[in-house]
Amino acid sequence: MKRTVGVISNKYFLVTVFFVAWMLFFDRNDLLSQYEYRTQLAKLEEEKEFYTRETSQVKKDLEELTSNREMLEKFAREKYFMKKENEDVYVIIKEKVKKERSLF
Repeated sequence: MKRTVGVISNKYFLVTVFFVAWMLFFDRNDLLSQYEYRTQLAKLEEEKEFYTRETSQVKKDLEELTSNREMLEKFAREKYFMKKENEDVYVIIKEKVKKERSLF
């Protein structure tokens, strides 16, 4: 017991405990901040992978559109509703049906 009190009252022990507590809980880079930074980093890395895949897909599509005339025509018809002079274009939009609730 006397030895435990001696260790606890030791100035080096007290300074070390204070330093560790400060670094773990009160410092700008404490444990909670480090966890948030790692979570944000993982999210940003996922976004980077997504945008890298999307960029490669768009580059592939661009290459295909610039080299293939039929694909360019198909793309223009589907995305921008373009048509030839002697054609009619019909756009069918499906409506969502709302269900009305009855209170009874």
